[in-house]
Amino acid sequence: MRIIGLDVGSKTIGVAVSDEMGWTAQGITTIIRKSLDSDLEELRKLMDQYNPLEIAVGLPKNMDGTIGKQAEGVLALVETMKKSLNIPVVTWDERLSTVAANRSLLEADLSRKKRKKVINKMAAVFILQGYLDSRAG
Repeated sequence: MRIIGLDVGSKTIGVAVSDEMGWTAQGITTIIRKSLDSDLEELRKLMDQYNPLEIAVGLPKNMDGTIGKQAEGVLALVETMKKSLNIPVVTWDERLSTVAANRSLLEADLSRKKRKKVINKMAAVFILQGYLDSRAG
């Protein structure tokens, strides 16, 4: 019962996947965004590879809980994914996930250049792990 987690940005999409039991999240890749069709094709490839039951997408709410421009874009992509990918897609409040991922990478003493390459994938891990933990409780 794998679940895929996504951290959707304007230039990249960080991707994580759960283990078979749905307990832990692991970062797997970062998709470089080119076009909507290209993004969907990359997601289809991941679905074929991992056969997830659902996708959890980080929703970047403002700190006061409101929906801003970035979140509106994510919600539009979520609706397209639901129609195009034929799989349940849920949103998960991702406030501070990128901050937590960056802090983790700083603690691991990674250089700025190396952090930049993996930050979106790590944020996807934090998003997916939060979602998995909420389901376990």
